[in-house]
Order: sequence, then structure tokens, then C-alpha cells
Amino acid sequence: MDKRRIIIVGGGAAGFFAAIACAEAAGPAAEVTLYEATAHPLAKVRVSGGGRCNVTNACQEPRELVKNYPRGARELLGPLTRFGPRDTVAWFAERGVTLKTEPDGRMFPVSDNSATIVSCLMDAAHKAGVKLITGLGVRKAERVARDGGPPDFWVTLTDGSGVRCDRLLLATGGNKSSVGLTIAEALGHTVEPPVPSLFTFHCDDARLVGLSGVSVENAGVAVRGTKPFDKLRAAGPLLVTHWGLSGPAILKLSAWGALELHTADYKFTLALNWVAPRSLEETRTALAAERTAHAKRQVATTNPFGLPARLWERLLSAAKLAPDAQWAGVGNAALGALAAQLAEGEFAVVGKSMNKEEFVTCGGVRLREVDFATMESRICPGLHFAGEVLDIDGVTGGFNFQSAWTTGWHAGRAMAGANTG
Repeated sequence: MDKRRIIIVGGGAAGFFAAIACAEAAGPAAEVTLYEATAHPLAKVRVSGGGRCNVTNACQEPRELVKNYPRGARELLGPLTRFGPRDTVAWFAERGVTLKTEPDGRMFPVSDNSATIVSCLMDAAHKAGVKLITGLGVRKAERVARDGGPPDFWVTLTDGSGVRCDRLLLATGGNKSSVGLTIAEALGHTVEPPVPSLFTFHCDDARLVGLSGVSVENAGVAVRGTKPFDKLRAAGPLLVTHWGLSGPAILKLSAWGALELHTADYKFTLALNWVAPRSLEETRTALAAERTAHAKRQVATTNPFGLPARLWERLLSAAKLAPDAQWAGVGNAALGALAAQLAEGEFAVVGKSMNKEEFVTCGGVRLREVDFATMESRICPGLHFAGEVLDIDGVTGGFNFQSAWTTGWHAGRAMAGANTG
């Protein structure tokens, strides 16, 4: 009996995980070949998480886990139930890599070095018999008739040569230049236009000048405006940068608002609550209590919120309060102005920058055209997908890698003819 020939396009997290799952499940019955167009497979894994690789998240309950996917939540629920973070942790542990959990739920290798994950995946692929070909990509793929059986795929490589396969997996990521999206469209799929999903905000605002590096533990951020912007809000740590605003709160908001903010050309008004979850009225009440308790103290030397001193002084200035003023001299109007700066400050966003640690897009192959039990195309039998080539994206925190492991595992086992249940 001839070996089943399987080609995987894309040497990233999803492609490697699919190749390993397929080769391990099929054994000698299949020949698994992975093509990576560059000379550097797993490049995104290597640089992710500041070089530490945020492998997954400690959130174990699938219904809670999918709340971290602006696109793909409903489709991922079943696959994550069958292969979720707990399975990812076990998979790496079985291959000698222990993961640790940080207070915010992110999980990293105990080595704090992404090279540990890269080496594990490379070794697992080698042991499973995956044939890895780097520096050679795929240009196009076509269905071709075969006597006495279902059609094959004829895959044209970037050097002009061609190879035949029974099963084809596209795991090329979601960038506009992704050859996987071009191939998917040529084979009958609809592609949602890719746009950035995780990005930081450019703000040219005097209140932020010179505060680069200042952070707050819990900020609330929202996009001001009418529908569809009125529902765009997030909370979490926030970081002031030399170009504007970053941190998990901003990245979450950018993910949930990826399509709307792209449509707005990344120009909008951001409402920022530096003292979340306090409301404007609660903030005003806390300031009034501070005024009563410390009437003789200078406003610059004490605040009830524990904000960084430089930020506190900048917000006092924005509320037109002198830093050497005493609390006793702060009238109700000035108190209200300061509360507004703290809880309802407005900042004009004039552009974006990609988050250097995560290169994530929304958009990709339309999800209803894919069977998420097997990651197989509903339009082109024998064609499978994994990772960001699909219209799936998660917020920051290990969720995008988990989607790659999950979809790769299901696709790989399905291509091998193994049960994914």
C-alpha cells in the first residue's frame, strides 16, 4: 500500500504542531513534508513574549477560554474542549519541557527562553519523521484527477518544481502577503481581508510627554463614539510609551476593535480611566475624602490612588492645580476637574504601531467554510487549515499560540486518519 503523502505549508507554530501530530499518529503509513519558505522555521515562536515564548494560558475552562477570542470563539469551543491548555502543558511535559504560570495566567517555559520551545518542536518533528524543507516555499496548489480515487493536489514550489500529495495543510499565517490565503481563494474559499489585531496607540498629548515607562496596574480604556464604537472597552495594565499608549489594556482593546479601528483609519478618541474600576463619582468622593483628611498637605505629595508620582503631577497640571497647593484650598470645581482627568480623560489617537512581541491579524479563511472537528475544508476535500490563516485571533496572553496548537493538533490527526475526539 502506498504511503499517504501529506504536505504542510508554513513552518510556524501551527504548521509544526500539525506536522508532528500527523506524523506521530500515522507512523510509517504517511510521508509528512513541511515546507518553510524562509531559512528560519518557528521564527515567530523564537521572538514571542520578549524571547520567552508565552506558550499558553492557565485558563482551563473552555467556555471562559473562548471569551479571549474576538473572532473564532464559537468555532474553537469544541476543539479547545478536546485539546486545550491542560493538554498543551501535558504535551510539552511529555517531551521534557515544563511550563510555569505567572500571576496573570500566562504560561512560559521554566527556562524563560523561547529556544526551549523551538528545540522541543524541532526535536519532536525529527523524531516523528517529519521531512522539513526550508528556504523553499509553495507558489500554488491545484486539484488534479486521479484514476480510481479522489483527486490529488499538485503543489508548485517556488523553484518551479512540483510535488503531488493526498492531503494539503495551509498554516501560513494571516498576513496580506500570505500565500496560503491566495491558495485558499484559488481552491474556492472566501477570505476575510486581514487587518492588524494587536497594536499600540499613537497619542500626541502634552499629558503624556516625558512619561515613557510609567505604568498603572489597572486602567480602563474605551473608544468614544456612536455604534459600533460604544461597546469597545477593556481593562488591565497600561503603559505610557514615547509614542503614546501600550500594555495589555490597550492590546485587548485593539483586538476587540480591530475591524472598527481599521475602518476609522486608527484616528479616534480614547477615554482613559487611570483609577479603574472607580467611576467618576467614586473618584470625586475619594478626592473629597483626601481633602478632608489631609487639608494641610500639598496635593502633589499625597494621593489616594497610588499612582506614579510623575503621572499624578501631570494630571494635577491638566486640572490646573499647582503641585504646591494645599488640599484645603482645592475648591469643588477644581476637585471635579481632577476627578475628570483621573476617571474620564480623553486622548486623541492618531495612529498605531504593531506590538513587536505579537504579530497578529484578524481576517483570513472564512470560518463557516471549515469543519472544526477536523480543520478540513467544507469546499475542497483534502484541504486543511491551522493557525492564523483562519479568521481567528486572540487577545494577548498566550491565546494565539493555544489556537495554533489546538487547530494544528486537530488538523494533523485528521490528515493521519486518527480520531480527534
